[in-house]
Amino acid sequence: MKKLLLGAAALLFAAEPALADLLVTNIKGVRATADRKVERFTGLLVGDDGKVKRVLHGEMFKLPAGTRVLNGGGKVLMPGLIDAHGHVMGYGLALGQLDLTGTKSVAELQQRLRDYAAANPNLPWITGRGWNQEMWADKRFPTSADLDAVVKDRPVWLERVDGHASVGNSAALKAAGVTAATKAPSGGEIRDGLFVDAATALVDKHVPAPTAEMRAAALARAQEALLSRGLTAAADMGTSLPEWQAMNRAQSDGTLKLRIFSYASQGVLLDSQRPGAAGLAERAMLQKVTGVKLYADGALGSRGAWLKQPYSDAPGTRGLPLLTPEQLRLQATAALALKRQVAVHAIGDAANEMVLSAFAAVGCGTGGKRCRVEHAQIIDVPDLRRFAAGKVVPSMQPVHQTSDRLMAEARLGPNRLDGAYAWQTLARSGIRVPLGSDFPVEDPNPFPGLAAAISRQGLDDQPAGGWRPQERLSLGQALAGFTRDAAWASFADGQMGGLDAGQQADFILVDRDPAAVSAHDLARTQVLETWIAGHKVWEQKPTVTPERG
Repeated sequence: MKKLLLGAAALLFAAEPALADLLVTNIKGVRATADRKVERFTGLLVGDDGKVKRVLHGEMFKLPAGTRVLNGGGKVLMPGLIDAHGHVMGYGLALGQLDLTGTKSVAELQQRLRDYAAANPNLPWITGRGWNQEMWADKRFPTSADLDAVVKDRPVWLERVDGHASVGNSAALKAAGVTAATKAPSGGEIRDGLFVDAATALVDKHVPAPTAEMRAAALARAQEALLSRGLTAAADMGTSLPEWQAMNRAQSDGTLKLRIFSYASQGVLLDSQRPGAAGLAERAMLQKVTGVKLYADGALGSRGAWLKQPYSDAPGTRGLPLLTPEQLRLQATAALALKRQVAVHAIGDAANEMVLSAFAAVGCGTGGKRCRVEHAQIIDVPDLRRFAAGKVVPSMQPVHQTSDRLMAEARLGPNRLDGAYAWQTLARSGIRVPLGSDFPVEDPNPFPGLAAAISRQGLDDQPAGGWRPQERLSLGQALAGFTRDAAWASFADGQMGGLDAGQQADFILVDRDPAAVSAHDLARTQVLETWIAGHKVWEQKPTVTPERG
């Protein structure tokens, strides 16, 4: 046996897994406590099973012979961060497609499309995502004519940043059999080559599906990117059967390191209820996933979010409900009957009210069901208290507020903002508020999300003082949102999230102390290493500086 004063161990980086306890010492530990306060610690003892034995605060104690020692070199250690709402395969596929993120005009979109088409002459379809007309001076949606001006010889299908609208060129519309006489389905719109919400399926089903090899590569890309940002787990919202199968293959062959909570897509739930053999694979999937993802409405940016009153900047529309109240109740009941958690996308105040009423009707407030509302962005003020009263979980994304604030003001006007992105109001009501990013809608980096949560400011530090600053979270609340509360929201609170004794030893080393820097600097935190179950799964590559001659 050996006795060791924490913080004084010899330097040893354990790169290879070993069946022995691991002592992590000489670190500045920072985590959120169960009551959402910031706690500091000096070390971590991990068992050979990859679980935390104890969190240390400078005490001396005896270690078994053979204990490995990781000297953190004075670096900051945090629990591995958890994104409560993302799209793992969608992110990985997007990393291999035409990236339109940050385009400032239709002309810039066209130039990126032109360059991509020239660099990929053999692609049968050109697919891409990330455009946001709200970032363009004229704020108009792109059209088929805009795309035809660049590419006519093959289909082009480009998804809006929020995934709730896509635009296609004439070749894409022709391949899908869409003509001027085609009517939009319920819950969708079609105009000038732009397809909103349910209408996107008219073209989506004709886009060549990714092969198994393409999905495997996309999963690997997504995993590398997420681990590099300090994420050790993510809730995958809307997992399809082929995506779930790709994740299972990666788990079987040992390449899956990231922890994924799968929420099956609405289509999988519907397929599983069909009689006969058609739904066997879907039913098998539903027996293993965490929950089911449903959609109540669309997004604010494409004016698909369903509002109680007309849009301030488009008085002719209130948005689009994607399910009737009866359909929502029936599908939620079916998911609960399978012992699966229910998660429903709801952005507009009408959609949120419908979901809260449906949850009450199907008994979400009893039996610890943890029914979730994904986004919960625009809520009528009287409905805010219904979350805690009904034991409903608001799964929210801080970076949506910083990206959307100007658009939200335009869409809603000044009199409907009191229930918009109301994180602190919901937290004070006694409900947990798990946090995420909705990647690839936003970048999955959780540190800008943490910064936005405590400041209500974007990466540009605007607006001064924060947007509706009364809704800021404390750092302890924000850290809990990306750790403890995100795990709890997926029924994983006993396994991870707090580095508590008995939980998985998922942690990260970073280059700055989140409790000792400004929100501006917090957003720019760099991850140095990522560890899962006591094993290092990612590390920052050293920068090589060329020698001067």
